[in-house]
Amino acid sequence: MKKMSYEKALKRLEEVVEQLENKELSLDDGLNLFQEGIDLYRLCNDKLNEAEGKITMMVEEKGEIEEIPFTDGEE
Repeated sequence: MKKMSYEKALKRLEEVVEQLENKELSLDDGLNLFQEGIDLYRLCNDKLNEAEGKITMMVEEKGEIEEIPFTDGEE
């Protein structure tokens, strides 16, 4: 899963959420999907943090901007 792209991981995470919303799942299937969702969330979060670090480093190297305010889109 670590080699999965951000886009593919996010798409799969959306699919997992849809499946979890289905009330027809068995407990075991639901738990397995929930674990997969957690793993996908962590992967996406790690990739976003890595990208943020790279962008911050590039901007600092250029000396143009001191700080970039990153948000999660929820304000």
